[in-house]
Amino acid sequence: MNILSIIEKKSNNQELTKEEIYFWVNGYTKQEIPDYQIAALLMAIKINGMTDDETYYLTKSYVDSGSTIEFDDVFVVDKHSTGGIGDKTSIILAPLMASLGINVGKLSGRGLGFTGGTIDKLESIKGFSTSLTQEEFVRNVTEKGISIIGQIDTLAPADKYIYALRDSTVTSNSLPLICASILSKKFAVSADLIMIDIKCGTGAFMKDLKSAERLAKLMIRIAKKFDRKLSCIITDMSAPLGQQI
Repeated sequence: MNILSIIEKKSNNQELTKEEIYFWVNGYTKQEIPDYQIAALLMAIKINGMTDDETYYLTKSYVDSGSTIEFDDVFVVDKHSTGGIGDKTSIILAPLMASLGINVGKLSGRGLGFTGGTIDKLESIKGFSTSLTQEEFVRNVTEKGISIIGQIDTLAPADKYIYALRDSTVTSNSLPLICASILSKKFAVSADLIMIDIKCGTGAFMKDLKSAERLAKLMIRIAKKFDRKLSCIITDMSAPLGQQI
């Protein structure tokens, strides 16, 4: 098995096997496969798409590339947005939920494409740190009812590296790549309930309702394969939320 045959296979719109997906994901994470070859593969995926099985194995390979967090005897929820210009919903919603006694544990990403990530916004607050260990993250959730952290090397590290490459190769808006990236972060942290806020409009990756609905249905199907409870809502992102970007 080699990366060139995998790139050619996907370029010809053929379905990749579980073994092939794990091979290139693990190879890139370990820096055994160069950026330019994975960039070519990501573009082939963007052009030709992936089956549900491929998307499932891609998501699982991201999760399996690191460890997972389990919360013992604590009910935890998570909310994630697909991102948009001026999207600050998570920053407002998470502490509101915690104030109502609902534990929130959230692993967030940085900006992708033209959007600013939740982590980028939080780190603009002087003294705010999103670089916590897994132990600190779990302790904050169980004792304080809330914690939001950025991606660390022990949680879905494959997504961390591929996420950055997607941002520089115009492959940010591929539905299976979006799905695998978001769900791997959600499944690495074992929240009991997950809600995905799919932004739709000129300020989001999903420009129209049809593509937003396709992503929502894909995420729900993949979550079922993981036996996880997940729901999606589609919200308007035709203008920045609030008064600031």
